[in-house]
Amino acid sequence: MLRENTNDLLAFMAVARERSFTRAAAKLGVSRSALSHTIRNLEERLGLRLLARTTRSVGLTEAGARLLDTIAPRFDEIEAELVAMSSLRTRPAGSIRITATEHPTYTILWPRVSELLRQYPDIKIEIVVDYGLRDIVAERFDAGVRVGESIARDMIVVPISPALRSAVVCSPAYVARHGVPATPQDLTTHACINMRLPTHDTIFEWEFEKQGRSLNMRVDGPAVVNTLALRLNAALDGVGLAYMPEDYAMPHIEAGRLVRVLEDWCDPYPGYHLFYPSRRQMTPAFALLVEALRYRA
Repeated sequence: MLRENTNDLLAFMAVARERSFTRAAAKLGVSRSALSHTIRNLEERLGLRLLARTTRSVGLTEAGARLLDTIAPRFDEIEAELVAMSSLRTRPAGSIRITATEHPTYTILWPRVSELLRQYPDIKIEIVVDYGLRDIVAERFDAGVRVGESIARDMIVVPISPALRSAVVCSPAYVARHGVPATPQDLTTHACINMRLPTHDTIFEWEFEKQGRSLNMRVDGPAVVNTLALRLNAALDGVGLAYMPEDYAMPHIEAGRLVRVLEDWCDPYPGYHLFYPSRRQMTPAFALLVEALRYRA
């Protein structure tokens, strides 16, 4: 596609996001008829229908949705980098609100955020630890953190960690008393430390995967907790088996304080990602945060 057609793609993005030719035309500062002509020419050049038009609404065809998913992040990244350049001319300041679960908050967010706050005293960052799948737009968060497989498609997504693995662990004393499970199904005969998700008030199912086979297990045991630290302490104290992120347990596994079981059932899964609305106009402060968190292999 020729370089001069970039404006046509931007016009398509505006209509696709606004779901209205009238609103998109107003946003772009062009007439509705001119915008309609631009989209029609783009569709003719591609030989594909991108938008489904009715008298009341404008929607995306399958081809249109695929095109939007492909080009929108790239244009948004270019725009974000241009905005980030302004940080060279202005002093980054302002407040940023982020929601994340406990593990990435302590292992990724806070170490990098604390450094950012030391460098830029005019930036304020609020982190809300939460296990719910919050609507960050409706609840006025600037960004959220989730594993990559659970993020809505209309968000800008930035990787902030490598792939992750879970670990099932227990103390050597527990192994001496009860032995170890050979399969996830064996957990039904073991004492397990459950976790109640604070937001949804539900017990977390232990998730396993081996060679493409997925399995979710409901387990039972003498303790139910709602923080990662308590899960670890309960395992160290010999209360039972605990399910947790591998990196959180690894220092204790290497030191011999914990024994790992069912390792062959804990395949890697997509790592943590920062996500935020695609239409967000990035401030210098937010641009700095994104770059501070971005994972680089």
